[in-house]
Amino acid sequence: MASSSVKYTAKESIQVLEGLEPVRVRPSMYIGSTDSKGLHHLCWEIIDNSVDEFLNGYGDTIAVTLHKSGDALTITDNGRGIPVDIHPKFKKPGVELILTTLHSGGKFGEGDAYIHSGGLHGVGSSVVNALSKKLVATIKKDGFEWEQKFSKGKPTTKLEKLEPVRGHGTSIYFEPDETIFRTVKFDVEEIKSRLTDMSYIHSGLKFIFKNEITKETLELYNPGGVPDFLTKIVADSQKSVIAPPHLFHAKRDNGERIEVAVLWTESTEDSIRSYANGIRNPMGGTHESGFKNAVTKAIRNYIETHKISMDKLAITAEDIREGIVGIVSVFLKNPQFEAQTKIKLLNSEMTATVEGFMRPAMENWLNSNQTIADSIVFRIKMAARARLASREAQEVTRKTAGSKRLSLPGKLADCKSNNVAETELFIVEGDSAGGSAKQGRDNRTQAVLPLRGKILNSEGMSTAKVLTNQELNDLVSAIGTGAGEKLMMDKLRYGKIILLMDADADGHHISTLLLDFFFRHMPDLIRKGHIYIAQPPLYRIDVGKETFWAKDDNHKEEILSKLRQNAKPEISRFKGLGEMDAKVLKSTTLDPRNRILLKVEIDNPLQADQMFDQLMGKDANARYEQIMNNAMKVSSDEIDV
Repeated sequence: MASSSVKYTAKESIQVLEGLEPVRVRPSMYIGSTDSKGLHHLCWEIIDNSVDEFLNGYGDTIAVTLHKSGDALTITDNGRGIPVDIHPKFKKPGVELILTTLHSGGKFGEGDAYIHSGGLHGVGSSVVNALSKKLVATIKKDGFEWEQKFSKGKPTTKLEKLEPVRGHGTSIYFEPDETIFRTVKFDVEEIKSRLTDMSYIHSGLKFIFKNEITKETLELYNPGGVPDFLTKIVADSQKSVIAPPHLFHAKRDNGERIEVAVLWTESTEDSIRSYANGIRNPMGGTHESGFKNAVTKAIRNYIETHKISMDKLAITAEDIREGIVGIVSVFLKNPQFEAQTKIKLLNSEMTATVEGFMRPAMENWLNSNQTIADSIVFRIKMAARARLASREAQEVTRKTAGSKRLSLPGKLADCKSNNVAETELFIVEGDSAGGSAKQGRDNRTQAVLPLRGKILNSEGMSTAKVLTNQELNDLVSAIGTGAGEKLMMDKLRYGKIILLMDADADGHHISTLLLDFFFRHMPDLIRKGHIYIAQPPLYRIDVGKETFWAKDDNHKEEILSKLRQNAKPEISRFKGLGEMDAKVLKSTTLDPRNRILLKVEIDNPLQADQMFDQLMGKDANARYEQIMNNAMKVSSDEIDV
């Protein structure tokens, strides 16, 4: 039970915090925290005020100077300069009023001082002043330089009129109060990173960062704007790009401006940066919601319009946005943010505004760039397949993606080298061909894995089901990456994976089955250029002491047509690699100095997806239609009966 001796009266218990005292007592309410993040928020508040001048047509340069002590900054712009005239009601200069009073400034009401502004509560500059042990405001205005000094939110001097000067602008020097913050040392890289981002978002605005500690001066000016910013973000992240960046932008009659740049990557995560009036909103908000809605609906419309088969996959919004990298930047009057740190835009009308602009613009872009659109749709199908992969598949993947030299199939003739850049795995058909390849290989860098006949057709099957097949399980174990959703390229054991099959119809069929398996269950091996097809000879042509090798019938006829008229060639056809002498196989197919390898690449992933489905899928009618449509293009001597 509470003690009755404690008095609770207005005189003894009620405290009124005046001026900027609330900021010093509860700083986290205004800057989020008192750690390094909160410290740098002081810097952003002053910079944002300078940016607001640029947004409204005044000034084009902002300089940020880190002083030798490392705990003091000066931020200077060439805007209009904070007002220095006396306010008629409060009888104080405008600069003193702004820096010592919460909710004061030129960004309220219906006036024309600021059309676009990142600040709306009028607390930014006064909060910085309240949390600084020293702040000096220097203003160039009306032909003179003016100066006033402050400490912990209170003026220590009156506004002084100094020497006559040219130009105009505001300079704020401040030293954060070490009794408030855990650290008062500014992070150079964090400031440079922030200024770099802002130089892209505010195309045409120059930032200058001066570091007095290292005597470094960095100028940041990026007129390329948002599209160049997106390109930089993707380059820095080293993500593989599916489609090039595209900018959607619009200016509205009410002064609003929308800029959206977007592209898709092979990453399994999406990354969207949202800005309102040039201020980063880490938690997004209504403008980001409008963007996401527009992308989802535009892609769905494209799929429906072009009647693209999605293989009965239930495509979700997350599938569509997987791998997307985007920047959403809007400029609007009277922005509403969550908290003074502006982590999220709350203007409800911006969801419909951004979606209403973005959706038709993206639909038009997709329909005008169908090759790019098809690549995006294929990417989405892959995302849906990965999402639907069962936990069983994940478990199998985990088991098959083991260590580099453990749990390898017994029939694998491995190589000695561990250098992925120089190692090669030859996948061959049958033990007989495997024997020739093992004898003819360079066992330092070349490994051989024989498979038994035609492998399982994996089209339309889950990774878990596919890996119950011993041949394919052995193949995945040998490669080392695992398969399906949890494929790990850092576990790859061979730089080149080479399909070495007989040069006949059966060999081509096996190659197709393997390509389908890689395409469906280990697609990164193809995307990153690790899959190759060897070109062993089908014919040996002896003319006197000369020997020629022909990879197929057309090649044979080409060789024969170039022989002298009285030549009497002896032609022998290999029934399979197994009957080829190991030395011959080495010189024609295994030796990097003489061989020909075809690198497997995918120009149009969506077309490849549809072709595999047509040729290898369960629907026989699709194959029948393909045969009938192309039957007349094949001559009788090309048919292998």
